[in-house]
Amino acid sequence: MKMTFWVSLFLVFYTFFGYGILLYFLIRIKRLFKKTRRKMSGFDELPTCTLIVAAYNESDFIEQKIANTLQLNYPQGKLELIFVTDGSSDNTPELVAKYPQIKLLHSPERKGKISAVHRAIAQVTSEVIVFTDANTFLNQDALVLICRHYADQKVGAIAGEKRVMIDEAADATAGEGFYWKYESKLKEWDSELYSVVGAAGELFSIRKSLYEPVPSNSVLDDFMISMRIAEKGYVIVYEPEAYAQETSSANIKEELKRKIRIAAGGIQSVIWLSALLNPFRYPLLSFQYISHRVLRWTITPFLMILSFVLNVCIVVNEANPLYVVLLGGQVLFYLSAYLGKLLEARKLRVKILFIPYYFCVMNYAVLAGLIRYFFGEQSVIWEKAQRK
Repeated sequence: MKMTFWVSLFLVFYTFFGYGILLYFLIRIKRLFKKTRRKMSGFDELPTCTLIVAAYNESDFIEQKIANTLQLNYPQGKLELIFVTDGSSDNTPELVAKYPQIKLLHSPERKGKISAVHRAIAQVTSEVIVFTDANTFLNQDALVLICRHYADQKVGAIAGEKRVMIDEAADATAGEGFYWKYESKLKEWDSELYSVVGAAGELFSIRKSLYEPVPSNSVLDDFMISMRIAEKGYVIVYEPEAYAQETSSANIKEELKRKIRIAAGGIQSVIWLSALLNPFRYPLLSFQYISHRVLRWTITPFLMILSFVLNVCIVVNEANPLYVVLLGGQVLFYLSAYLGKLLEARKLRVKILFIPYYFCVMNYAVLAGLIRYFFGEQSVIWEKAQRK
């Protein structure tokens, strides 16, 4: 029982903190022996690029997104813009159609984001593609900062940074901003060690020649597209200075909806990308993938429950001070999370308590996502989460 407890506790710690600590020391060692990757220095050297935006019923954001897109820096004549609005039942297509600089693709039938992306990619003739969401806003030099990495022929994809804007009326979604700051640091270190393990749809880029259509029932299509490229032996670079800003989820209920979908897509991706679990074929990538993604999306939430239950059983059987302290720490953490939940309901701003609450919600979402996936309840077409 004690052995199982310590293994469970260690894996939980390793998943959320230990891997980050280990990464930090590994890259410090690597810096002693290897230089940074080559980047393009000249503005005119940048490759031809197509920016693809998939927009479904985004009339609240689309004109802001268009204005943001049109002010992006890139060499004249080397950038094409494609907005695909398949299935939109509001006036999103009409709003996009007002701008001749943008190629509009629209079909009244809604088949899901990845089907829309496939249609858009069929129109691409450029060397590289950049994907971004309709409700996110890029910094002016985002495309330049991303595409300069293609000077290195080993680079197959680039992940930009997601930044969550948190307002003063903070609620439990303040934990979302904290989570993404930590995630961004892990991605930066992953990239420096070898490769980022997957890209998020808010902002990422790929070489057109490496694009491999993923199945139409892919839940995390952006993750799958980028990891298929990594599977071919190319690296995914992280560029923190190229960022996509978006507001946080409207509330924790909306964030939970989004997290459950991601968790269902996560287990689907783990199954589909089973080849990446082979450390003999992918030594570094497999280590990073398992440590950063697979553990979170599979066993760690169960281990959190198991370590708590075993800790209680051990303390009941013997009042060992070490196990009593560990149990007290776990109880305090979960009480803090519950208190965060109560304070959110009363709209009281104690951000420090929202972090454990968000952490618990995130792990609950993994459990719910696993159930949803294995019972076949996760559709590729989902109800998008409302944002502030």
